[in-house]
Amino acid sequence: MAAMSDLPIKFDANGLVPVVVHDDLTGEIRMVAFATEAAVRATIETGRATFFSRSRGELWEKGRTSGNAIVVRRVLVDCDGDCLIYSSEPQGPSCHTGAASCFFQVLEGETIRQPSDAEGVAQTILDKLERTLESRKHATGQASYTKSLYDAGAPRIGAKIREEADELALAVEAETDDRVVSEAADVLYHVLVGLRWRSIPLRRVLAELARRVGTSGHREKAARG
Repeated sequence: MAAMSDLPIKFDANGLVPVVVHDDLTGEIRMVAFATEAAVRATIETGRATFFSRSRGELWEKGRTSGNAIVVRRVLVDCDGDCLIYSSEPQGPSCHTGAASCFFQVLEGETIRQPSDAEGVAQTILDKLERTLESRKHATGQASYTKSLYDAGAPRIGAKIREEADELALAVEAETDDRVVSEAADVLYHVLVGLRWRSIPLRRVLAELARRVGTSGHREKAARG
């Protein structure tokens, strides 16, 4: 029987509810833990991810000792009310191993494979593409189109972004949906190449988009001017 609570959440017989922590900007799953009603209330009141330690039998706030806090933007509840998501902005690595996410291992058959990248495996397509483009910096120009762009530098990369953006604009005006999708993918790819050439993480762009959400486009442009 689930424990009674004043919150509209179904805690289990031990007064616990599982909590999934994900990165509000990238969608990456960072960690999973358990929370009591007191932990959930503390999270809502402070905006800092708080859980319940089953081994120590006490509340614990992520990052209080390590400095790797998790700022919670909102708490999402599943359809049955018995599982939560802390939609968050992680302040540093979330795993006790030092990895960004606790989910950095891959199950292959009956074996868990350890990745070569200490930061873990890519969970999203944009993360995977960003990692791939970064790795291309060390490839040979003959074997990698991306490396040839890096070697040519900003003028060539900028020219390709302009070229692909123009092709997308033409597709939006008069071509099929499939062509629009294809050209949009080309634009995103070359924009990411430009970001990697400048060593600017995609996360910074996503954060800027998040900052602009809910703001009038005219007002935002005026502020920049």
